[in-house]
Amino acid sequence: MELDLFIKKFASEFEETPVEKFTPDTVYGELEEWGSLATLSIISMIDEEFGKFLTGADLRSVSTIKELYDLIQTK
Repeated sequence: MELDLFIKKFASEFEETPVEKFTPDTVYGELEEWGSLATLSIISMIDEEFGKFLTGADLRSVSTIKELYDLIQTK
């Protein structure tokens, strides 16, 4: 999966945040909607789209969408 498509799928997990807010450099932990529900949604999306399981600790180990994408590529 390309980074651009990953960003679109990542953004689709959020209902209120404008899609323009999502770039490779977005620090997702700073998004107003970010919380435990968003964390679970992102973990689920990654499992479904990539067939890879991440933990909450994995998501906390990186901060930007690009870093998360790169982490998934290494799993």
